[in-house]
Amino acid sequence: MSTACTLARGQFRSLESWLCSEETREMGLRSIEIGGETRGRELLRLLVQAHINGRGHGDAGPAIELLQSGPGARQFLYRQKGPRCRSILTIFGKVRAERVRYTRRRGICIHPLDEQLQLPARSYSYELQSRLAKRAVQGPFQEAMDAIEELTEVRIPKRSAENLLIDASLDFESFYARRAGGRNQKSGPILVGSIDCKGIPMVKPEPARKPVRRGKGEKANKKKMATVAAVFTQRPRFRSPEDVVKSLFDPETKPRRKHRAGNGPERKRVWASLLLGKEAFIQDVKKEMDRRDTRWAKDRVIVTDGERALQRLVCKTMKGVLLVLDFLHALEKLWAAAYVFHPEGSEQAKDFVRQRALRILQGDVGQVVKGLRQIVTKRRLKGQKRKTLLAVAGYYYRNRSRMRYHKYLAKGLPIASGSVEGACKNLIKDRMERSGMRWGLAMAEAMVKMRAVYLSGDFAEYWDYHVAQEQRRLYPGKHWRPARDVVSK
Repeated sequence: MSTACTLARGQFRSLESWLCSEETREMGLRSIEIGGETRGRELLRLLVQAHINGRGHGDAGPAIELLQSGPGARQFLYRQKGPRCRSILTIFGKVRAERVRYTRRRGICIHPLDEQLQLPARSYSYELQSRLAKRAVQGPFQEAMDAIEELTEVRIPKRSAENLLIDASLDFESFYARRAGGRNQKSGPILVGSIDCKGIPMVKPEPARKPVRRGKGEKANKKKMATVAAVFTQRPRFRSPEDVVKSLFDPETKPRRKHRAGNGPERKRVWASLLLGKEAFIQDVKKEMDRRDTRWAKDRVIVTDGERALQRLVCKTMKGVLLVLDFLHALEKLWAAAYVFHPEGSEQAKDFVRQRALRILQGDVGQVVKGLRQIVTKRRLKGQKRKTLLAVAGYYYRNRSRMRYHKYLAKGLPIASGSVEGACKNLIKDRMERSGMRWGLAMAEAMVKMRAVYLSGDFAEYWDYHVAQEQRRLYPGKHWRPARDVVSK
């Protein structure tokens, strides 16, 4: 029996004896829980250590032969004297693996036991990495590290935690690229994509002298724009223009009819990137939509704001997709026009917007544009008032082909990008724009990827895939075999 087995048996008897002792009879349940957890964790650690010891040292003989060395002479790695120890931090604590090493001078090094135990590249077990990554995408790193230490009594330095998250994000693209056909799940006949941009506060490239007072237009930090997307399917949601206006301006009134259950987003995926340019990112959105609708059997809709460059890229990349201007963005322009004549928060401003919003939803965008321009002419407006109204009219005129809301509502299509607006908030703002947070480019990219996996409900599946991929990178299948006909040097 190994020393670890003996220690594990002793620890079990100690735990059993402690639970049955007179000391614990006078304890409350909380004290028993705390004491039992500590002793039980040590018992599990010893049992895992005993198991590792029982697997041996991975001795494959005096030498091993490399199978992928190419044509010509056979290449061998020779067993070195004495096993080498490797420490692994697990959710139960630190364990050690004594393993044989095969190498040659200034050559590669192979530890067969590492491959048998499927050990990770770093000294933290995959389960510990998984729990840390899941905590880190939910809140600050310090809170994540404190939570892991409280649960496992393992302390992970912040730099190591950041590196682990960067490593964890390496398989993000290939994970989603392999999921063709939408996982064979039934879904609604409308396939929706929504794209927006959101700034992330970045660390300054070099220490800057703190000014006495920031000048006009200067900000405390510099942000880098991340492109954000949401893709999902849904069933048609039929509404009239009057229903939409009532939901926006009279939210407390009861709707005329209840919406059917299941009209919301289905299998929603959200993600973002700082490193990919907009054109490459939109290509990713297209690929995601193609994976979900390989036969083009669904009605494809892309909802964006009024950014002209983004709209041009969408039209260039996605042929045959209906491009819709987010109605809520269009509505904001109406509020700007209303405040030219009426105070903010006044009923007059509300009525101004409500009347024109209804006309836009009914398909009279051209009449709204004409009316705004006539106001400028008839009232002989000058200066900022004239500039504001003409800018709003010009915005509607440019986007009139993407504002056929009466047709979209009749078909049950979405007219707002609430999904991607929510993604900007949940994916980026709630995690990456907290007080004092600044991000490096690599860390920010890794965070948005892993948080996207988490918010899309794919974390468990992704982690299994990531572990499998890293194992393939670390231990390529059948790349060596025992060389029985070779005598160790």
